[in-house]
Parts: sequence; structure tokens; C-alpha cells
Amino acid sequence: MRTTAVISALSAAAGVLGHAGHGNDAHRNEGEGLDWATRHMLVEHHFDTFDPGSFFIIHDFDHSQTWTHDEILRTYGINPMTGRAYDETGHEASDITHAKREEIVNKVLELMDLDHDGAITKEEFQAAWGDGVRLPDFGLGTGHHGDDEYEYEIHHFEKYHGDSDEVNEEDLNHPEDIAHFKKHEEDQAQQDKWEAESHVRINENNIPVKFRVQRPKQH
Repeated sequence: MRTTAVISALSAAAGVLGHAGHGNDAHRNEGEGLDWATRHMLVEHHFDTFDPGSFFIIHDFDHSQTWTHDEILRTYGINPMTGRAYDETGHEASDITHAKREEIVNKVLELMDLDHDGAITKEEFQAAWGDGVRLPDFGLGTGHHGDDEYEYEIHHFEKYHGDSDEVNEEDLNHPEDIAHFKKHEEDQAQQDKWEAESHVRINENNIPVKFRVQRPKQH
């Protein structure tokens, strides 16, 4: 799952990350006035300090120690398989055109792929960052790349319920809460249906003869 990869990477980089508290002014203003990467880390990961190496590690989704086409798109919150951008609920929303996706990948490679081999290493990323190069803002938001549970947690629960010592079920009455738990119920119902169907015994008499396995006759 996407959340597992994010948490694993955050754990690996934890020593050089600074967590932003709920009262952080920049967080409340969605990182207004900051460069895209800093805004992304603040809004999407709730870290207000980080170094370029930790940023790279967090977004090396396949742990290959390089950023390629897919990592660049996922960093910007785009599913490289479908070309759709994730929203704050962790679900795929808007379509991003092929031309826009290629613009994003090519521009980031142009800025940070220093040996022009089609991939960015951590060393290249750090060197470019040290020279003042920053990831561009392509106008697609702050880059959501967690699953629905992660995105709900950081964009809604922590913001509206996270400061409470104890959150009761009746407190979870915002439209976002209702939609989130409704989706959970729908997913569970679908899972229960699949499991029930998997245990249904197949009646061979209901299968047309031409599709049945033809067993040799016993003599």
C-alpha cells in the first residue's frame, strides 16, 4: 500500500525531520509563500524542517536509490499507471494529460539528473539542492500520495479532531468523517460479498456442455 511505503521512508529519515505542531502558522496557511518541496513536506507530511537527503529517501518509493519517471510523478501526487492525480481523500480524481506528465518528468530530470542518464540519485538531488535548485510548482497542488486512510488522517482528522484528548464517535460528524467511514463500510461490504461468493459451490449442471471439462468415460 502507498501508506506503508510512506511510513517506512519517514522512519528511515526521521533523524533529520522536524515535526510541525498543530499550531504552526505556515501549516494553517497551507505553506503559503514557500517553495513547492517545503510546502509539500509541511502540508503532506507535517514536517517543517528537513534536509534534501531525507526528502529524496521519503520519495524513493521503490527503494531503488534513484528517482525515475514513476517516482517523479508520484512525488507530485500522480498515479503513473493511470495518469490521474490523487485528491485529499487519497482517491484518484482529475486526469493529468500525457503532455503535462511528460513536462513534469522532463523538467525535473533537466534540473536534477546531472549526468543525464534518465534517473536522479540522492547525491545528484543533494548537489542540485545545494546549488539552489528546487522542485518546480506545476500548479497541481501539494502532491497527495498517501492512501485514503493516510490522507484522511493528515488532512482532516489531525486538523479538526487531533488536538482533542479523547475523540468520541459522536464527534466524527463532519461531512469528511461521514464520507470516510461510509467508504469503509462499502469496502467491507464488498469484501464480505467476495468472500461469500468464493465459497459458493459451482453446480456443473449450470455450465454449458461445451465449456465443461470432458472426462473420459469409464469402461
